[in-house]
Amino acid sequence: MTGTKGAMTSARLAESMLELIQLHGYSGTGLNTVVEHSGAPKGSLYFHYPQGKEALGEKAVELAAEQFGSLVADSALDAAPPGEVVRRVIDTLAGMLTDSDFRLGCPVSVVTLEMGAQSERLRDACANAFESWIGPVTEYLVAHGRPRTDARAKATAVVSMVEGALIVSRAQRSIEPLRCAAQALAVLLDEGDEGDEGTEASA
Repeated sequence: MTGTKGAMTSARLAESMLELIQLHGYSGTGLNTVVEHSGAPKGSLYFHYPQGKEALGEKAVELAAEQFGSLVADSALDAAPPGEVVRRVIDTLAGMLTDSDFRLGCPVSVVTLEMGAQSERLRDACANAFESWIGPVTEYLVAHGRPRTDARAKATAVVSMVEGALIVSRAQRSIEPLRCAAQALAVLLDEGDEGDEGTEASA
């Protein structure tokens, strides 16, 4: 029971850190605010994260990676073509952005931009997060008949374009950049869909 309670407290702290990073950035998020936001007992933060803010930030980035990975997986449950899967993902992200009045961005890009040059630990966490999205998208495209090298390049473009579109959408307070990204990516991913079936999927 103690272990379960401790795991719940640790997760609550990470979830609060993630939400606050989205709202205020990494640098603008203080540990006292995280504890207050999470409702966790005082002193619990350093018990669960003895290495302090960087450790908690790393966990928040990992949590963000898991959440986005689940979104992609859920969007690809049926046999929809890759372009349609990307549209679904972007539609969900656009909804989250408008629901938050354009306040919530991708915490992984936020931490990368703020701390990538200052903390190797956080830079690595962000790099791992991006790779955790690029890798499965690559495998999904391979499963749809794309040669592996091409699939990897397109998966990298997908993640890069979606991340960039999120930033531009927040700046412009409009989901139009996300819509444009969805349209461009659908063309990129579905191009030659018929003809590519059966190509060197495991090359």
